[in-house]
Amino acid sequence: MNNKEVFHDRDIFLEDYKQMNRSFRIYVYPHMRNDPFASVLLPVNFEPGGNYASESYFKRVLMKSHFITKDPNKADLFFLPFSIARLRHEPGIGAEGIKDFIQHYILNISRKYSYWNRTGGADHFYVACHSIGRSAMDKAWTVKLNAIQVVCSSSYFLSGYISHKDASLPQIWPRQKDPPNLASSKRKKLAFFAGSINSPVREKLIQYWRNDSEIYAHFGRLTTPYADELLGSKFCLHVKGFEVNTARIADSLYYGCVPVIIANHYDLPFADVLNWKSFSIVVATLDIPLLKKILKEISSDKYLLLQSNVMKVRKHFQWHLLPVDYDAFYMVMYELWLRRSSLRVQLSSSIDSH
Repeated sequence: MNNKEVFHDRDIFLEDYKQMNRSFRIYVYPHMRNDPFASVLLPVNFEPGGNYASESYFKRVLMKSHFITKDPNKADLFFLPFSIARLRHEPGIGAEGIKDFIQHYILNISRKYSYWNRTGGADHFYVACHSIGRSAMDKAWTVKLNAIQVVCSSSYFLSGYISHKDASLPQIWPRQKDPPNLASSKRKKLAFFAGSINSPVREKLIQYWRNDSEIYAHFGRLTTPYADELLGSKFCLHVKGFEVNTARIADSLYYGCVPVIIANHYDLPFADVLNWKSFSIVVATLDIPLLKKILKEISSDKYLLLQSNVMKVRKHFQWHLLPVDYDAFYMVMYELWLRRSSLRVQLSSSIDSH
């Protein structure tokens, strides 16, 4: 593999992308007008914000997109529109009731419609960014085993997450405009991290580097603007916390900083398309004591290439209320396009022949 290129195969991606845009169709299960839980099935009516905005952005943009079909027989995939983030705060459900809600939801659509039953849910998908989504399907195991899970908590290490069947959703803190001094920023610090100490990996990072003069590892509240730290650092550390995912990779890319990923077993977003070795550094958690040595051994030429590629991939990690070609929405759609199932066509043909 040529690690200078940001795509595994740019030509194949661009050709497939055109075909996806022309023909990909999604059916969304409707709900009754008087459904007491309509709010968790409908898109949000405000601009999403916060750490888990990716889930809400995707659904809001999808529902207004040309990918939606009202004819389920023309659908390549079926969207399960429940929102994990909203279920957490829904009166009468809450965090403890999510598993029961989803179990009943799957039971209802399987009784009312034929589409779930004919593939066991293999041509269905749901989207979730909050970590509670990991356990949300505990009473609906066919969803975990068969349906496509588009989730931020995308770890090979987690039971129920199946790479290549499931897809990694990038966790992105929404920002719409480029930083004003992105092009002219002087990156004098070697590396930067700030965050809470909520995992053994972060504890280890702080233990080794909290007092270093070149690697700035902070916990607690910063005394300087977060943006300034990202703009002033060559490398920005994405360190596993409670989950493998945080918004820090997208933050790094947004501010033109080369991400250093210290999160074992992370199925990185868009890895089917993007060559992460061309714009990021992956460091095993065991190698945290060697972090400075690893980063210092990167030549100036290699760093400039990494940073140049960061600028190329930034657009793939941004959300827009009106989608822009190759942005995060379209990239998630492309990942779904790659996973669309042929089971529906095969089973329909088999049924018709009998």
